[in-house]
Order: sequence, then C-alpha cells, then structure tokens
Amino acid sequence: QLQLVESGGGLVQPGGSLRLSCVVSGTTLEYNVIGWFRQAPGKEREGVSWISRTEDLANYASSVKGRFTITRDDANNTVYLQMGSLKPEDTAVYYCAAGIWVYDVTDASAYDFWGQGTQVTVSS
Repeated sequence: QLQLVESGGGLVQPGGSLRLSCVVSGTTLEYNVIGWFRQAPGKEREGVSWISRTEDLANYASSVKGRFTITRDDANNTVYLQMGSLKPEDTAVYYCAAGIWVYDVTDASAYDFWGQGTQVTVSS
C-alpha cells in the first residue's frame, strides 16, 4: 500500500511559476512510475507528466512540454512538478498517482494509488 500527498498548489498570475510536490510513503518498492494528472471543472482528468521510478525516463503532455519539468528525489521519496509560464488553462486540481505496472503512462485507469490533489489557479 502506498500513500501519496501533494502540496504546493495555489493562486498564481499568468506567466508565473509553481512547484508541486508529491511525497510517496509506504512500501516504495511497489511502483514503477509516478504520473501527474489534472482535472479542471467540467473536464476529464488528463495526463500532464510522468517519470520512471528507476530509470532516467520522463515524458510530458504536448500542452505542457517546454513549460513543466518533472523530477524525483529518491532520498526523500518525492516527485516534483516544476511549472512555469503558467496559463489560465492550466487551472485545475493536480493529482499525483503511482502505478505498479503501467504500459500506457497516459492512461489514468492504469494507476493504482492516488493522492488527494492540490488546487492550482492561474488568474490575474
């Protein structure tokens, strides 16, 4: 069993930056990928970024590529999502999720453990 706790959300102006954190606790050997997803009001949950737990592999949705960076701190079991050049359309609740065996990192149903989410609002 894993527990994931997100933090770092908030209100930011367009063009600003935020860094989200996802702390993973429990039996950390059980998962092989961490993904960040987001869900805006009235919209489906969408994938944002993904990182392998054991390899130097990361990927991004086209809507955030070049603006967001995902990294992991293995010593502290934490995955970060550095978000820059934020736009109003980035407004959403952001969730991190851990998957034990994930073949399609963009498929939210493939993940086994989820955090409660953190709100990001981009507005002037």
